[in-house]
Amino acid sequence: MNRTGSTTPRIGLLGTGPWAVATHAPALAAHPGVDFVGVWGRRPEAAAALAEEHTVAVYEDADALFADCDAVAFALPPDVQAPLAIRAAQAGCHLLLDKPVATSVAGARELAEAAERARVASVVFFTLRFAKETAAWVAQQASVDGWFTGRAQWYGSLFTPDAEGNPYAASPWRGEKGALWDVGPHALAVLTGVLGEVTALTAAAGPGDTAHLILRHTSGASSTAGLSFTAPPAAAGVEVSVLGEAGAQTMPGWGGALDAFGAAIDALLEAARTGVPHPCDVRFGARITELLADAEAQLGRARRS
Repeated sequence: MNRTGSTTPRIGLLGTGPWAVATHAPALAAHPGVDFVGVWGRRPEAAAALAEEHTVAVYEDADALFADCDAVAFALPPDVQAPLAIRAAQAGCHLLLDKPVATSVAGARELAEAAERARVASVVFFTLRFAKETAAWVAQQASVDGWFTGRAQWYGSLFTPDAEGNPYAASPWRGEKGALWDVGPHALAVLTGVLGEVTALTAAAGPGDTAHLILRHTSGASSTAGLSFTAPPAAAGVEVSVLGEAGAQTMPGWGGALDAFGAAIDALLEAARTGVPHPCDVRFGARITELLADAEAQLGRARRS
């Protein structure tokens, strides 16, 4: 992985928002297997502050960061991430991407093709596929045959008055795209991890930004996903379960995102070292974008009718 010739793989960070500050930068700084070298951001003052906090360099030019790194991590809005990640891949950097990888099918496919052409490794940070407790649960259920159906409920109150002061509530892309695009990737990553690839999808609109998905999987099982950022606070919560010949199994809770992101770094290092794609690589990320775009189109038609 050491394209730059360093003893330890050098990794940079693009992004300076609350997710980068709380998770990406601390996890990169603490990881013993990488050398966290620098930060680039669209807000130079925020990039300088984050770089100073972790005693790394601040970069005014993203391409200069790519030139100095073996890999880069992204904490950017999806449609800002995608074109920058293409440039990073073309510069030979392995990619640790945030979800969704893009909100357009064309952008997601272009990114996946760029990574393939450049022969760089990629991992998309679907948190629950890397958090120890939930990743183990997904692997365990995936090894069991006979699942009949599954259910994911991801209900939050991000777009209600009770969320005032939540830094993620001010995110422009979340405001535009809603829960479907922000937490929908998590639900799909878990359900497909257990039940297999989605072969058919139907979407129906609920109140506010609420979306209900009905999915058919390659295993023959079906599943549903309820997604919302406009749920009443008393109704908020996350629950995933599968039912079948083995009975009912409910996904456990999970620890903080720091450890999960550390596991994602490990996964990227392993994929780069072995050349074996990770299940949550950019191709998988692009497939999730395809499913979400399909759902969004169906919801748009329903809301206009």
